[in-house]
Amino acid sequence: MGDQPQQTSGTRLPPQSVQVFGRKKTATAVAHCKRGNGLVKVNGKPIHLVEPRGLQYKLQEPFLLLGKDRFCGVDIRVRVKGGGRISQIYAIRQAISKALVAYYQKYVDEVSKEIKDILVQFDKSLWSRTQDVASPRSLEDRAPGLDTRNLTVKCSATIRDQSPKRGL
Repeated sequence: MGDQPQQTSGTRLPPQSVQVFGRKKTATAVAHCKRGNGLVKVNGKPIHLVEPRGLQYKLQEPFLLLGKDRFCGVDIRVRVKGGGRISQIYAIRQAISKALVAYYQKYVDEVSKEIKDILVQFDKSLWSRTQDVASPRSLEDRAPGLDTRNLTVKCSATIRDQSPKRGL
């Protein structure tokens, strides 16, 4: 009788799964990827029912780039919250891309580098860990400049200096 538990034919192996997130502005999407049959759901609904319909192509980009054969062996469930609808779409597509890469790196390992390279070549926001590319707030910092108050003061000083002199 050893210290290790014995496996019988009725016991299951632990599920192979990864959990990653994608962000855009204040929208956060958490993707849970596990071995399965190619099921992709967002907040409990199939991916083709996600609104707005006009951005449906953006959601399909990871599938079109990598091919459906890479997704047929995994199930991906995404929960998204925060932000607006467009930011949520971009967060979802980033989470799906990162989930597939993480799953292949952890459990398959032979094509994970190829998958990551395909995604990065198309759009860096599909897979990125650096702050400058996939920052939570994709806004530029405000450049330091003159305030409105300073402009008013300078304008009044300019008007005073340019007035004609009287009394000579």
